[in-house]
Amino acid sequence: MNTSSFENTLILAQAAGQQGGILGSPMMLPILMIVVMYFIIFRPQQKRMKEHQALIAAVKVGDHVIMESGVHGIITSVKDRTVMVKIADNVKVEFERSKIAAVTKKSDVVEATPA
Repeated sequence: MNTSSFENTLILAQAAGQQGGILGSPMMLPILMIVVMYFIIFRPQQKRMKEHQALIAAVKVGDHVIMESGVHGIITSVKDRTVMVKIADNVKVEFERSKIAAVTKKSDVVEATPA
């Protein structure tokens, strides 16, 4: 009888270990957290980065831009790594292409009229 109760205890312990299922594994929680972080944090950031690179590649002369520093202007020339931006009459500043924050539509920009 003593051996039989030991065998029964062993069988019950094995059955209890198998009942945890896929979420009962101690490694599933960290793996699940990594997957959730990928879809909530990393994937949207990669998408925004690709959109920004496409925006930078598509700029052309005459586009109204907003730089990361907040400067608004019109692109007057485009080079490989830089753009020349007209920010006022007779004032042109050279910026890195990567510092372009947004390209605005011409209809969004209101030109100042002399008084």
